[in-house]
Amino acid sequence: MKTTTPSNDTATNATVVHRRYVAFSDAHYAGNLVDGAFALKLFGDVGTNLSIETDGHEGLFAGYSSVEFLAPIRGGDIVEAQATLVKKGNRSRTIDFELRVACRAADDTGRSRLLDQPIIAVRARGTGVLPKDA
Repeated sequence: MKTTTPSNDTATNATVVHRRYVAFSDAHYAGNLVDGAFALKLFGDVGTNLSIETDGHEGLFAGYSSVEFLAPIRGGDIVEAQATLVKKGNRSRTIDFELRVACRAADDTGRSRLLDQPIIAVRARGTGVLPKDA
């Protein structure tokens, strides 16, 4: 996990990245495809991490303003979920998310390869909110 934290309370562009293996058991469709909800769950985890690091509270997620599914995620892949703080209001936080495939499984035998360029699989923008008492 790589984290960059802002230097002051009004700074944006703080970024948190989580990397994880996608188990073959996570695949639900032909071709070992993983459903889109898998990416959104990872965005929730990395967004919570970002909120804790920037605000000292896990916050609450209000919703997505956009989600783009750009490329498949498959069992056996290694993915990176990234959350970047792009706007900070009094209690609201606008966060950009990106899920990249960093390693791709060759087949279900365990063979895999590190990609020269990660594949951007999912992009999203969402809003997190801090409770009044936070």
